[in-house]
This record gives sequence, C-alpha cells and structure tokens, in this order.
Amino acid sequence: VVTLVESGGNSVEAVGSLTLSCSVSSNTYTRLIMGWFRQAPGKLRVGVAVIDADGSVAYAESVKDRFTISNDTVKNILYLQMYNLKPEDTAMYYCAADPFLALTPSQALHSRGDFDYWGQGTQVTVSS
Repeated sequence: VVTLVESGGNSVEAVGSLTLSCSVSSNTYTRLIMGWFRQAPGKLRVGVAVIDADGSVAYAESVKDRFTISNDTVKNILYLQMYNLKPEDTAMYYCAADPFLALTPSQALHSRGDFDYWGQGTQVTVSS
C-alpha cells in the first residue's frame, strides 16, 4: 500500500510561485514512478509532471520551463515547484504513484488511469 498526502496549495497572484509537497508512505515498495496531475473544474484530469525511480522526468508542454518536479527519497516527499504561475494553472493538483508502471515518464504523463495510488488533492488558485 502507498499513502500519499498533498499539501502546499494556496491562492496566489499571476507570475507568483508556489511549491506543492506530497508525503509518500509505503511499507512495501521502494521504487515508484510518481507524478503530479491536475484537474480544473469541468475538465479532465491531466498530467503535469512525472518522475521515475531513476530520476528521469517529463513535463506537460504547458508547464515546461515553469514547473520542476523532484523527489526527496530521504524524506520521502515529492515536490512540485511552480514558477510564473498563470490563471490557467488554477486546478486541483493530485499526487500519484505506482510501483509497477512499466512506462517512460513521457508515456506515464498521459496514462493517469494506470496509476494505482492517489492523494486527496490540494487546490491551487491563480488570480490575474
């Protein structure tokens, strides 16, 4: 079992910055592919950034060069650093993990249905 708890969501103004955290607890698995997904009201949940157990990453085009995903394997925390935020970044952000997903980070970015474990989400609101 993998338990994920997100935090760090907030309301910020455009061009501001925010860092999301996802606390990861697993008593079984040591190698996980992990990602951040987001869902805006009335829209599908989409991939934002994914990092695999070896540290390879992939980003959605809309956030490339603005967001950075990282995984602190000592503290067991997944981060999403977000810079130059835009109103269109407003969404509920979810942390996801899977121990068996045999996909590259780029493939996993578009495979939300294949992730077995999800957090409860944290809201990010960006005002113009």
